[in-house]
Amino acid sequence: MRGLDGPGDRYVVGVDFGTLSGRALVVRVDDGAELGTAVHEYRHGVIETALPGAVEPLPPDWALQDPDDYREVLRRAVPAAVAAAGIDPGRVIGIATDFTACTVLPSLADGTPLCEVPELRDRPHAWPKLWKHHAGQPQADRINALAHERGERWIGRYGGKISAEWQFAKGLQLLDEDPAVYRRAERFIEAADWIVQQLCGVETRNLCTAGYKGIHQDGRYPSRDFLAALDPDFTDFVGKLDGPLLPMGARAGSLTAEAAAWTGLPEGVAVAVGNVDAHVTAASAQALEPGHLVAIMGTSTCLVVNGPDLVEVPGMCGAVEGGLSPGAWGYEAGQSGVGDIFGWFVEHAAPAGLASHDRLSELAEAQPVGAHGLIALDWWNGNRSLLVNHDLSGLVVGLTLATRPQDVYRALLESTAYGTRMIVEALVEAGVPVRELVVAGGLTGNRLLMQIYADVLDRPLGVIGSTQGPALGSAIHAAVAAGAYPDVYVASRVMGRVDRDVYRPDPRRARAYDALYAEYRHLHDHFGRGGSDVMARLRAIRNAAAEGAAAPTPAPVEVLA
Repeated sequence: MRGLDGPGDRYVVGVDFGTLSGRALVVRVDDGAELGTAVHEYRHGVIETALPGAVEPLPPDWALQDPDDYREVLRRAVPAAVAAAGIDPGRVIGIATDFTACTVLPSLADGTPLCEVPELRDRPHAWPKLWKHHAGQPQADRINALAHERGERWIGRYGGKISAEWQFAKGLQLLDEDPAVYRRAERFIEAADWIVQQLCGVETRNLCTAGYKGIHQDGRYPSRDFLAALDPDFTDFVGKLDGPLLPMGARAGSLTAEAAAWTGLPEGVAVAVGNVDAHVTAASAQALEPGHLVAIMGTSTCLVVNGPDLVEVPGMCGAVEGGLSPGAWGYEAGQSGVGDIFGWFVEHAAPAGLASHDRLSELAEAQPVGAHGLIALDWWNGNRSLLVNHDLSGLVVGLTLATRPQDVYRALLESTAYGTRMIVEALVEAGVPVRELVVAGGLTGNRLLMQIYADVLDRPLGVIGSTQGPALGSAIHAAVAAGAYPDVYVASRVMGRVDRDVYRPDPRRARAYDALYAEYRHLHDHFGRGGSDVMARLRAIRNAAAEGAAAPTPAPVEVLA
């Protein structure tokens, strides 16, 4: 067996910026061996209730972060991972990062986040908006209506709808609600690109987030005429986005002296262009060839697959040329809540004694398919695909006095599998081949969930051979950026790993799930496609009540005799 640090070995570092923490991974270049890792939890986590140190609450559906939490990952997790690997940091040849998306922030031209400008620190719109900031749904609705009214060619490549999670909806919300902060923003930049700027001192834009989150198609963004029709003051928005656009695996620059001091790595090593956490995982799962779909399952799920040609798929998050890797059309879809839904139930709904995933999974696994008599809709955090509507909400149908916690838990697991099946069927029906499914992410450890997915989809599931798919994928791109491999395809074959067909469908369970899936589709279309808009009405009532509760109580009026 090879030693961990052999003579002449070279190493790369992949850094995965997630929703709650950042993880660094040290990888050997010539075989992809994972040698050391470290995690740093964000001090501020997700800012959903109020800005740090503030009393005034944030409105509903907001989700912000502190950009210095991202820098702290570089200062703490990277040196700790190198130390854990026991290697000479002088033999690290490259570093690459991936990020949740669309996580986007307004900044000055030099990369200073507006929330770090003292006079703007108390302005919520000056802070980075996390991917699950959904308060821009009204702006997304305006963008979509206008795009269809004008017959914009690009709207079909996003399944007919631009998401509230993406750059243009978040940018328009900024203009609508705080035009002064909008005007101060010289740049509006994905966190995936901002962190690269922190590492190498050069601003670049990666083709992946520009295409999937920034409506960049055929070499351009939406026209000034389109932006002016949304709002005359929005015509300069593309100027805040535009920058050097680089393909995946390209070198963005070299590690600066400051970033070298943070990370403990040599100044001047290669820094790869930024990437999205889900999309970069395709490389680590050896799934870059067309037809190999990867489902990255964590708090949410992102599904990505390369196709040989461009087709329009209703409800997709985007079809982008070179979005996953050069020379192919990358397709993205997703579910806004998956692990978050299961976590919500365990934390807030399961009774004492059953409030654990292990115990609920054990009890739920003993049930025959359909025995709980329930169907759930997996919209606890809205619907990303295929409906692209974050005003939708969760639903459980079939509850009785005999229903037990494990019944609801299993129904929630199944609901996310049904949502995935909707996406896979939409891809196949539109002409995107899906020949293999590989699962990655933190939820792969739940055997019950994986088997449910195999049975609901009636397809075998492979599992990525690494517990750190995004960080390994970033490391693969770092090796390409450093010149160790000619392209990401070669690097993926050498450094990636996958265990194929780990979970196989049971024919009897698959047929039983076909009947339940038909009921799911009926509810999906009724509540999501015009049968009833009760979910949107309830959300509006909730928001109005929350805003009323947050308003200051008027002082009593003194009545003079």
